[in-house]
Amino acid sequence: MSDSFTPGPLDRDATVYVAGHRGLVGSAIWRRLAAEGFTRLVGATSSELDLKDRDKVFAFLAEHKPRYVVLAAAKVGGIMANNTYPVDFLSENLQIQLNVMDAALEQRVQRLLFLGSSCIYPKLAPQPIPEDSLLTGHLEPTNDAYAIAKIAGILQVQAVRRQYDLPWISAMPTNLYGPGDNFSPQGSHVLPALIRRYDEAVRDGATEVTNWGTGSPRREFLHVDDMAHACLHLLEHYDGPEQVNVGTGKDSTIKEIAETIAGVVGFEGTTNWDTSKPDGTPQKLLDVSKLAKAGWTARIGLEEGLRSTVEWYRAHQGELREK
Repeated sequence: MSDSFTPGPLDRDATVYVAGHRGLVGSAIWRRLAAEGFTRLVGATSSELDLKDRDKVFAFLAEHKPRYVVLAAAKVGGIMANNTYPVDFLSENLQIQLNVMDAALEQRVQRLLFLGSSCIYPKLAPQPIPEDSLLTGHLEPTNDAYAIAKIAGILQVQAVRRQYDLPWISAMPTNLYGPGDNFSPQGSHVLPALIRRYDEAVRDGATEVTNWGTGSPRREFLHVDDMAHACLHLLEHYDGPEQVNVGTGKDSTIKEIAETIAGVVGFEGTTNWDTSKPDGTPQKLLDVSKLAKAGWTARIGLEEGLRSTVEWYRAHQGELREK
């Protein structure tokens, strides 16, 4: 723990910069902070501020001088996107992280929360995965480039703590879903991809749906509004160099999740599994005991969260991105 910092309520009138405030996680964090009474939230769209442009990022933080920063901006995608464009996922995420954190360091930002991903852990890590599994084994090859970038972000937070004694922290969420997700055919993760596939089957009157892999891998899913709640809780209650896992502590097979989604959207046909496609990591369940010790547990159940997500998806059909 930083010698000069004790966790406690954040100043609701301080400037908070949410990097990536239009994305799935960033928009949920923005909503949560606004609901909690934060009066000076700062964000910029990618067209207003390219986070890969170092000079502009430094100028932006110098202008706004935030006391708190949540680094939720990232280039993200599913198995196909990560496997097809590893250079993009490695390079762009490293640039975003370095620029935002270096600029935040120049401004001596008091509190920064870096958000990573559970893919930082080894492919064959013990289940559930404890935080100390980091860097103990080989990564899942289909998203190793993205994982390396996120690992670098964790180490940068730790380095800032050691060298400058700033109480910056990192949180590693499990698979997230909810309003604002990417439902595109090329860029989506498994859950929004399944929602779109089954919903389109219902609308098209299709009697069959085909999903990738065997359906046997187990996955844990956390509603993004729960994630946002956890982020604020960690900012106000946790200080330490080790990343904190954020999840529900429960998982299901992809096949079980697909069946739940089919039921929620009203699909009554047959589901086929294309076993020639990759499954990815066999299981990825996070050990959330550190988070529980800090006083937070998930509130939104999977079926409840899926129903609200499907409702949002259907209400925003004409606004969804296609890549």
